[in-house]
Amino acid sequence: MATLPLRLPGSTPRKTEYMCMSLGTRSRKFFLERAVIGLLACAALAWPQRPAETDAGALLERSRKAALEYGSLLPDFVCTEVIQRYTDPVRRHFQPFGTDWILKDTLTVRLGYFEHKEDHKLTLIDGHPADRTYESLGGALGAGEFGGMLHSIFDPSSAATFRWVSWKNVRRRRAAVYSYVVEQAHSDYVLDSGVPGKPHAATVGYHGELEIDLETGATLSLTYQADNIPTELQWNSVATTVDYNFAVVGGRNYLLPARSETVIRRPLMWMRNQMEFRDYGKFSTESTITFDVKDGVK
Repeated sequence: MATLPLRLPGSTPRKTEYMCMSLGTRSRKFFLERAVIGLLACAALAWPQRPAETDAGALLERSRKAALEYGSLLPDFVCTEVIQRYTDPVRRHFQPFGTDWILKDTLTVRLGYFEHKEDHKLTLIDGHPADRTYESLGGALGAGEFGGMLHSIFDPSSAATFRWVSWKNVRRRRAAVYSYVVEQAHSDYVLDSGVPGKPHAATVGYHGELEIDLETGATLSLTYQADNIPTELQWNSVATTVDYNFAVVGGRNYLLPARSETVIRRPLMWMRNQMEFRDYGKFSTESTITFDVKDGVK
């Protein structure tokens, strides 16, 4: 840790103290930066170290209980889902993938959650009324952010293995980070590729990380990445991140998806979907939805 020379009241300055007092602005800035780094290092050490096995297991069981109950406790609701789909085609001059995303289209979807099931209704494509269904779209699409994958990870039939990784702060909440693995033999994660009418589907294993709120056991963020994808799907990798945050529905706060991102890597093309969920409201027959579209960030 970096230290700064200090002269106590009534003491006689030593040579090093005079040197420090005569430093220019740039040198003083350097010493201050080193001091801040030292303080941050001390703060990191103040965090608890790896929890005891019993404590880590107890937190996982609380999270399992919350995850398995999550879908059944959600109210019927509607929200706006804005999906921005990007591609990064293969380059002839060997530029790295993922550095030059091209916006393919922006989809606005009326997402309804009714009787514990998701329903996607495509309403706009690039700001214009859609004349197609959500299911008929080609390219990368997703579902299951509202508890489907979370339930699968913690379902005892998935036989997931968990490992504590670290502590971190997630939106001012203290969270434990766990990695997990679900083997293909116990998985219900299905990848579906190809064009409408000619699909190729396969059940694959997957792995990822969970960020679990230390106070409530709720999952604040999760990732999942497919393992051992069959070659006939022509996908090298598929990885998804889902972040949850609180939203008001019917006068109550619920932990709901706020944003999600999926990146698919194919031999000659990378694809990225950025999804934002907003305008949550209680489901009713008169439910309406807004269609303003925000620009995405590459």
